[in-house]
Amino acid sequence: MTLPKTPSFRLDQKRALVAGASSGIGLACAVALGEAGAKVTLAARRVDALNTLVDKMHAAGMKADALPLDVSDIPGTQGSVASHGPFDILVNSAGLARHSPALDTTEDDFDAVSDVNVKGAYFLTQAVAKGLVAAGKPGSLINISSQMAHVGGIDRAVYCATKHAVEGFTKSMAIEWGKAGIRINTICPTFILTDLTRPTFADPEKRAWIEDKIKLGRPGEVEDIMGGVVFLASEASAMVTGTSLLVDGGWTAE
Repeated sequence: MTLPKTPSFRLDQKRALVAGASSGIGLACAVALGEAGAKVTLAARRVDALNTLVDKMHAAGMKADALPLDVSDIPGTQGSVASHGPFDILVNSAGLARHSPALDTTEDDFDAVSDVNVKGAYFLTQAVAKGLVAAGKPGSLINISSQMAHVGGIDRAVYCATKHAVEGFTKSMAIEWGKAGIRINTICPTFILTDLTRPTFADPEKRAWIEDKIKLGRPGEVEDIMGGVVFLASEASAMVTGTSLLVDGGWTAE
């Protein structure tokens, strides 16, 4: 009898593009992929922050470079991806949140959040996939979505709408690109302690709501996302596409 062999979680010889890599979840994902052996292109608008992260990753023995990128600039994104690709792996962590009661939503807020979370994510994903198809290569595309793509939330109608949309195009793209060997999935975190979420945790009512909903009894840390992104990027998830990995501490279990 020949024993089965666990597929590798290593990403050596792979090129990864991480959008929104200058802080928070995106930064953690970039480090996770670098630790697994990928050469990581760090993309975001804040070039100084990217350069600092590149230096720290180099010092830790990882391979990384920086690429200024604004995902809401569709022509600029398409050009940058075409000229710097193809990328074997995409992790898109660029995102925007403007929270308010649904009755108070402004058109400006709706458009701003949608431009980044839906339109930007869609066309960034498309651009990376185009490069893979042109090169005849398989790949793994990962959008950082949210548990709010599966539920509703206080003051989050616009944010929830955009994340539900990401889940929708993920499934459709998985159907279209599967025969090309291109997998596409989302990671859906619960509330993660980052600079972006600190105002929410500072509100006693919202913090109580969060702590009640997370069944593991604590908010998430960026480290909770790192294992999942390596799994989805690697051959360990070779049969996984068109779905979401919920890292939500049990929020959506009920």
